Amino acid sequence: MTAVAAARPLRGRVVVVTRPRAQAQAFAGLLEAAGARVMLVPTIAIEAPDSWEPLDRALERLGQYRWAVFTSVNGVEMTRRRLEEKGRGAAALRGCRLAAIGPATAEALRAMGLETEVVPEEYVAEALGERLRALIRPGERVLLARAAEARDVLVTLLEAAGARVDEVPAYRTRPERAEDAGELRGALGEGRVDVITFTSSSTVRHFAELFPGEVLPALLRGVAVACIGPVTRATALALGLETRIVPREYTIPALARAIADHYASGPSRANDAT
Repeated sequence: MTAVAAARPLRGRVVVVTRPRAQAQAFAGLLEAAGARVMLVPTIAIEAPDSWEPLDRALERLGQYRWAVFTSVNGVEMTRRRLEEKGRGAAALRGCRLAAIGPATAEALRAMGLETEVVPEEYVAEALGERLRALIRPGERVLLARAAEARDVLVTLLEAAGARVDEVPAYRTRPERAEDAGELRGALGEGRVDVITFTSSSTVRHFAELFPGEVLPALLRGVAVACIGPVTRATALALGLETRIVPREYTIPALARAIADHYASGPSRANDAT
């Protein structure tokens, strides 16, 4: 990103970041380093699950699990927080083999002093499930601590391998009724937005909820949609939004690089991009 950022290919471009506010700063910083003006319009907020009881029960019997699988940094962070609130630390997870959906999630575990055994080459649930299917033995118990509203594909793959999966909510996402939505609507109407970024399916869905009754493709006419990966892109497409920018690696730094590279290659306007 350093060489690209030095050329500041995003100079004069307005990029909308829809991540939760507490998680948006690093992404915004990368975009600003490449010259962008960033609009923070969080469409989701991360909260505790409706009940801690399922996660608490699972954490009390960690010794029964062969694997603990994490599909987001949020899942790791909320599990860490709950262990600490119960007077326990990360060491409680050391008896489990650990799997993470991608490098950011693995890094969150590493920050707790835990090493991850499995990280797939493609950072999606399907790839993680395929890697684990080759390692999990029938009857082994797997703890999957993740968002309350996550896709069920990973559970299906693990159970097909014979695993006994305990899927427990570690957090939930809720729509963020962004105070900045009015400003964003004005900027979109005046053609001042070049790129809108989505870093999860929930950011796309809850973005749509900020503008009820709107036809999203018309609302975003002339705006390049950038999605972190294929699952998020599929959600955008289901809402009628064609994605122009998807990084090869499904991470925040890679998404920032892909946006910078998109403009470094020369389109003069977002709606001129291919």
